[in-house]
Amino acid sequence: MHSVIQDLRFSLRQIRRSPGFMITAVLTLALGVGANTAIFSLLDQALLRSLPVRDPERLVILSATGKAWQGHSSNHGGGVEKSFSYPMYRDLRDKGAAFDGLIATSPATVGVTRDNSSDMAGAEIVSGNYFSVLGVPAAAGRLLTQADDSTPGANPVVVLSFNYWKTHFGADASVVGQTLSINGNPFQVIGVSAPTFQSAVWGEVPDVFVPMSMLEQVIPGNGSRLQDHTDRWMNIVGRLKDGVSPEQAQLEVAPLWHALRADELKTMGHRSQRFVDEFLTRSQLQVLPGARGLSYSRNSLEKPLLAVMAMAVLVLLIATVNVASLLLVRSAARVREFSLRYALGANTWRIVQQLLLEGVLIGVAGGAAGLLIAPAAARVLVRQLSSDGTTAFQTTLDARLLAFNFAIALAVSVIFSLAPAIQLIKPDLVSSLKQQASTATGGALSLRRLIVSLQVGLSVLLLVSSGLFVRTMQNLRNVDTGFNTSHLVTFHIDPQLSGYTNERIPAVHQRVQEAMAALPGVQSVAATNDVELANSEHSGNVTVEGYIPPPDEDFDVEGPAINQDFFHAMQVPVLAGRIFNDGDDNNHPPVGIVNESFAKHYFRNPAEAVGRRVAHGAGKNLQYMTIVGVTKDTKHANLRDPALPTLYTPLRQEKAANQLFLYLRTSTPPEQTFAMVRQAMKQIDAGLAVDSIRTMEDQIDETLSNERMIELLAISFGLLATVLAGIGLYGVLAYSTEQRTREIGIRIALGSSRLEISRLVLNDVLRLAGIGVAVAIPCSMLLSRLLQSQLFGVSTTDPVTLGAVVMLISVVALLAALLPAHRATSVDLTIALRTE
Repeated sequence: MHSVIQDLRFSLRQIRRSPGFMITAVLTLALGVGANTAIFSLLDQALLRSLPVRDPERLVILSATGKAWQGHSSNHGGGVEKSFSYPMYRDLRDKGAAFDGLIATSPATVGVTRDNSSDMAGAEIVSGNYFSVLGVPAAAGRLLTQADDSTPGANPVVVLSFNYWKTHFGADASVVGQTLSINGNPFQVIGVSAPTFQSAVWGEVPDVFVPMSMLEQVIPGNGSRLQDHTDRWMNIVGRLKDGVSPEQAQLEVAPLWHALRADELKTMGHRSQRFVDEFLTRSQLQVLPGARGLSYSRNSLEKPLLAVMAMAVLVLLIATVNVASLLLVRSAARVREFSLRYALGANTWRIVQQLLLEGVLIGVAGGAAGLLIAPAAARVLVRQLSSDGTTAFQTTLDARLLAFNFAIALAVSVIFSLAPAIQLIKPDLVSSLKQQASTATGGALSLRRLIVSLQVGLSVLLLVSSGLFVRTMQNLRNVDTGFNTSHLVTFHIDPQLSGYTNERIPAVHQRVQEAMAALPGVQSVAATNDVELANSEHSGNVTVEGYIPPPDEDFDVEGPAINQDFFHAMQVPVLAGRIFNDGDDNNHPPVGIVNESFAKHYFRNPAEAVGRRVAHGAGKNLQYMTIVGVTKDTKHANLRDPALPTLYTPLRQEKAANQLFLYLRTSTPPEQTFAMVRQAMKQIDAGLAVDSIRTMEDQIDETLSNERMIELLAISFGLLATVLAGIGLYGVLAYSTEQRTREIGIRIALGSSRLEISRLVLNDVLRLAGIGVAVAIPCSMLLSRLLQSQLFGVSTTDPVTLGAVVMLISVVALLAALLPAHRATSVDLTIALRTE
């Protein structure tokens, strides 16, 4: 123990004598550790961490197999196999003996009005036993119970999420017992959920929780879903009885599932044997582990998070190799010190102990500095994932992440501190004590060269990945959407959520459009019931008069309803026919406009589509409309997917258009229009909630949040890797040049010019960089295939990216060689020849 304390004091003195080295090593390690901790914190929350509820390991998610079904299905992004009807949930809840409880959940958007102010809010429609089965306590008041979910429409109560209570009510406990207006209906606030709990669905951040019995008031016109066996719209999460495994529960519930499906089959009339086999015989109710909760977004986040985690690991490896290289260079000046200690009787373990303590000190300091970097980096990443601030990710580091941080730092410190130990524990005592210079051809220098080549290779791997992601983002930003996205303001209203009846909605839609068109700086107004470029699509089949489809043709068509100024405001070219006009209303024959993809598929030529008839759906008694125009294709759901065939219909001929998405073409900067839009909407109706006022560029940017996060990290990590590679190259060149002082002096004495001496150093650096590049480029081409699903418009063997990386590494290598080359050409001949 006494020797450890002695070596620790000596290590601290050594570090104080080299503050520049200490700062460089600690900062390098801190960047690698901090980046890994920040990204791992997000990956942990999304993919690994359990829900903050009682005994989360007993939670399960129900999922049904079997392709055949009848009716309507909404999957919210979680997969149609996890969607169930409410009657099916009720039967499983009441008769499933393997469960301590089953809960139902479904998301919704509501309009909340309080103190004459209206806003859109996220709601979670839940069964009355939701909080009790999960084991979530109340922060204030009480939570929902089964009694609140007994009779449809009888219990207008609401629970606020802790965050919504804090941000909208100032954490005022007196709000419990007060009344809120939700979709124009009074709801009593009965409580606030726990601060650590967000939802049973990871990724969702609801503002309010309402009971299933109030479905009609929360989603007007949907109350019948509580009795409809054919409408699958909600998810089921269960809690297993103590000691029961998911596999046992699945076996126990199988007979009940088969019986319930058989009862549903009887209500469907005559069905083919194939349908019966799929619906009944091959259908199973799967009981899946659910400790992490259900998620609508986990699958979309998994690959991006793993990709950036891989990049962060590469940065950590580069940082580790870089610090090891710095230690090796530093150790060159300590050869005589360690040789003297050997000569005075020090044993091998004492030397290793000294090096380990110095490495651990650097590692602990790097880990501590990484703790300062990690939260800031995490906040930046979270902002990239959600521009509006609504996210399930947290930026605080818990005890597990702190342990992760220091485990990395200490592990790395042990690894890189042993690298110089390999070289120094067995020095050549005679030559070392005589301070004999070498010609830099021994094993020690070979180890340094190997480390630097490894560092260059890792940097190339990271730079290639970074280049591919940057190219992907450039390609996405340059995608032709088919309409002009600049000077376009968009927002969303849903009068039904503010208490408007179906009869009053068309009038308020028209009034809003007229008011927006009258605003200063607004040139035209587009309106539709189907949002553009927001990762949302609503498609279905159509019947084209006279068209005989090939067998098993599966051709879905988008069907938005639009106003007459839509194409003018969005600046979409018309290829044939005309656009809608004021006469296209319910008093005139139904008409439609199709896009180029639709026309080419059904008619081969856009001009031939005009005058043809088409109807939504299939079967008999269809309502046909006449095609009056053909427009250019436009991107609809997102920038990656190709344009879908589209059949536009006039809003004035739409029977049920509750929500409306508006797009204002402005001649002034679009941000100047935001305040005028809000003021105009208040004048129309202060209770009419307005949602998501933003520019079209901002909306598109929101859909690219994953790609934007990867691009930011790719650029940051790429720059960091480049700097670290330059530092590593410089360190080994500076050392090798110093070791070759006598050789350089002899060359100069024999007549070598300064150019030849410079070429000697430059050849050295190019050889080191060339080995790393030659090995890394083929490896990067193979490993980049794992990123293919995240790329767009660029191949994993993109010559532009590979060429740019090689050129960048070459430039960095040459810059790293400038100072050592200058020193080599400035060697004093007399001093050099007396180095022996």
